[in-house]
Amino acid sequence: MSYTYVSAPVSVLTSVSPNSGPAAGGTTVTLTGTGLAATTAVRFGATPATFTVVSDTHLTAVAPPGTGTVQITVTTPGGTSNGLSYTYSGAPTLSTISPNQGSTSGGNTVTLTGTDLTGATSVTFGGTPAISVTVLSATQITAVVPAATAGPVDVTVTTPGGVSTLPKSYFYVSPPVLAGVTPPAGPLSGGNTVTLTGTNLIEATAVRFGVTPATSFTVVSDTRITAVVPAGAAGLSSVTVTTVGGTSNPVSYTYLAAPSITTLVPNQGSTSGGGTATLTGSNFAQTTSVLVGGVPTGFTVVSDTHLVADIPAGAAGPVDVTVTSPGGTSAPAVYTRVASPNI
Repeated sequence: MSYTYVSAPVSVLTSVSPNSGPAAGGTTVTLTGTGLAATTAVRFGATPATFTVVSDTHLTAVAPPGTGTVQITVTTPGGTSNGLSYTYSGAPTLSTISPNQGSTSGGNTVTLTGTDLTGATSVTFGGTPAISVTVLSATQITAVVPAATAGPVDVTVTTPGGVSTLPKSYFYVSPPVLAGVTPPAGPLSGGNTVTLTGTNLIEATAVRFGVTPATSFTVVSDTRITAVVPAGAAGLSSVTVTTVGGTSNPVSYTYLAAPSITTLVPNQGSTSGGGTATLTGSNFAQTTSVLVGGVPTGFTVVSDTHLVADIPAGAAGPVDVTVTSPGGTSAPAVYTRVASPNI
């Protein structure tokens, strides 16, 4: 009786996908190559794996538990194939996220710190995938935050080794909203204090008049901030508040030049008062007071260049007349009271 030796080809592996997984095993991988139809064993290192032959060029195998990087091999009647590398990854752990808050509009970049982060495949914020993820090292990842509604969310990272979650570790902050500024005008030199009202102001990091930072500011509550106005040019300026939630809508603040008196007609009158004088000049539109000899008097603003002031009674002699607005106080004009002649 004769016995015939049959030459069987050795299988060849060309790729494995995925090429990594958790140390606990259980990952299904696909092996491609040639001569796989007669496979009798698949091993991860020295550990056998369960497998299913799909065709002569494909088979699937379930990774057994393991550590480190091992070689996957296939055995057929023709022998054992070449090896392909498969890496067992440790389960990731997250320890910190910085910064840990940002705008509901997202778009900012945060840094996640932990262990076994290499090969991270996703980062989610409250279940929403990050816009992008960059693995810097086994202990650090950066992620661009997606948009979401205000409040705390879980941050989760997924790697081939598993999943790690930091509960309620990132806080979405609504952007600030401004309702108004009081007073709404002031001098070119600044230095006056205004009150800003609105919502979501509690974490203000900056207050600006146009592009110029406020000289200083104090957050009084979530709805109120006081700010010392910086110097500025005459005209309207937009006031904004910035927090970690973003920059607010602008509200208008007007820088005003101080009033200036050119003429005072008449510039003299009786000590008994009762008359009026017409002042011409500039920047009278927002006049808040007129003083005659230091005493407040009634007045009517006719235009930005004209106003009429009441002249109160007083002792004979010259007195200063000044006009005050949010922009400041004018240089004085002189009004002279003349005593009535004695008969």
